[in-house]
Amino acid sequence: MCSIFTSKRPLTHLIWALAASFFIAFNSPAQPVWPNKPVRIIVPFAAGGTTDILARAMAPELTRAFGQSFIVENRAGAGGNIGADLVAKSPPDGYTILMGTVGTHGINKALYAKMPFDSQKDFAPITLVAGVPNVMVMNADKARALNINTVPDFVKYAKANPARLSMASSGNGTSIHLAGELFKSRTGIFMTHIPYRGSGPALLDLVGGSVDVMFDNLPSALPQIKAGKLKAFAVTSSARSTAVPELPTIEEAGKLPGFDASSWFGLLAPAGTPADIVNRIQQETSKALGSAAVKEKLLAQGAIPGGNTPEQFHTFINAEHVKWAQVVKVSGAKVD
Repeated sequence: MCSIFTSKRPLTHLIWALAASFFIAFNSPAQPVWPNKPVRIIVPFAAGGTTDILARAMAPELTRAFGQSFIVENRAGAGGNIGADLVAKSPPDGYTILMGTVGTHGINKALYAKMPFDSQKDFAPITLVAGVPNVMVMNADKARALNINTVPDFVKYAKANPARLSMASSGNGTSIHLAGELFKSRTGIFMTHIPYRGSGPALLDLVGGSVDVMFDNLPSALPQIKAGKLKAFAVTSSARSTAVPELPTIEEAGKLPGFDASSWFGLLAPAGTPADIVNRIQQETSKALGSAAVKEKLLAQGAIPGGNTPEQFHTFINAEHVKWAQVVKVSGAKVD
């Protein structure tokens, strides 16, 4: 007779094994689906600057994509290090992400004597959101009063009036700060650096006349340029911006070969965040940046949309560390 009828033990074992697997499946706690609660986007600067503008542009897009609120939270201070450190030390569960910048993830490691986090090891890069040129702007009333209309005019006045001019920035270590330091070193002029907790408050004082000049990110400065409250001299990128094509580059206007101090902004999560969460955020962010509405909005502000993969963004950040370490060295800038 067939063995299946003569021995019942293997069949009994099979039945018990199946029963055990069903018991485990039905009694094991289900893994929560991400996201099942609001996600924080930490902006490491004050409201009103380009980091904040981009985070608030992306938050509603991600909210629609995932069906959970993405909430922007400003944590300013120490050139972006306070907000970035908060994210670096947050649980790697996808509920706290950072809108990082060229300052927090390209410059600060070379600029600050001590860092509270490792910008290359303590984060999981998600995607580049946008790259933007900076723009050299001056209080319009002061520019008219001093008859400063071009970059050479500015340099001439600064050399004739040492220590008379003040330079605002969004904080120590930001590209706004380093663009100014690089300009000072390349032209041989001196300006007193006044760091703020973000581009927004710095711009308010620049428009109000409390400070003289700033190398601000183009998206945040553009409304004040169009309103005639700021006089724009040149962009700090290697090529002219399509948003203000009439403005020369500093390389052109100041005859400073190789001058390039552009900014970038991107999303990062704490190291150890599951790859599937990182990839999902990247995919939805890239999709939003590729949409006609978002792309048109960013380009009009002088920002070039990103959307690269986490691997590509990781490689980009490593290259930025090398580039900005050299800029910091040339400029002589240091923060204790």
